[in-house]
Amino acid sequence: MSTAGPNILIVNGTTSANSTTKAVLKIVMEKLSSYGANVDFLDLSATSLALFNPETAYGHESYPPLKKRVEAAYVLLLGTPDYHGCMSSALKNFLDHFWLEYAGKLFATIVASYDKGLTVTDQIRTLARQCYAWSLPYAVAFADKADFKDGQIVNESFAQRLEILSRDLCTYGALLSRQRKEDLASTEPGFMARFRGPSRP
Repeated sequence: MSTAGPNILIVNGTTSANSTTKAVLKIVMEKLSSYGANVDFLDLSATSLALFNPETAYGHESYPPLKKRVEAAYVLLLGTPDYHGCMSSALKNFLDHFWLEYAGKLFATIVASYDKGLTVTDQIRTLARQCYAWSLPYAVAFADKADFKDGQIVNESFAQRLEILSRDLCTYGALLSRQRKEDLASTEPGFMARFRGPSRP
């Protein structure tokens, strides 16, 4: 792909230093870059982000630079382990810090799970919907050893799903980002109309 792709923020939602989730996300990062995306990688295992408190979070020194990274992204790819059918607490904490910044953007998930990660993906889609964001109509899940082992993809089907995901994030992410910009600048009705003005995301 020769044309510039969308700005994509990849969030590694695990605090484990040796996480397979992080390793898979790094592979996807390379694929996205090959499709022309501008990729930013946020590693929550190496980022100091205090537990969200609406009374103090926005004044914390870590908030302004993180807010800029979220605002710059038009696609958010969220990676997380499946913990008892839920996303990781680290990822939920990150997501809680923002709202307006998600409007009109595209969300996608990669879940490390032995049970397809369906409830985790449903939770993230619910959050995206509540924040007026789009979500990819499918998700990608993988299991240790069966799909990913010793730092390598060992399942061809999983490899194909990651390729499809990378292509779709760049294709639909670019389309939505262009429309989002047009809608924010327009005076026509639409769901993004409520976000126009000085405080728009």
